[in-house]
Amino acid sequence: MADAIKADKVMDLKGLPCPMPVVKVSKGIKEVDVGQVVEAITSDPGALADFPAWAKTSGNEILETIQENGTIRFFIKRAT
Repeated sequence: MADAIKADKVMDLKGLPCPMPVVKVSKGIKEVDVGQVVEAITSDPGALADFPAWAKTSGNEILETIQENGTIRFFIKRAT
């Protein structure tokens, strides 16, 4: 399904330790308009827990999470 989701901004966060991927996305998502999508690519396994918790508290929506080849891709829709 990820092929159907168009990311308006792609953030390569591979190699960054927790909590930096979430910190960078929380800043980077402000660079897109409400309703647009950010694709965050990380290699941090902790992101599987961190991103949903952040989305819940920030009000943004995770549209899809894909794990492949040691990376995790989050498609996040800006809601606020």
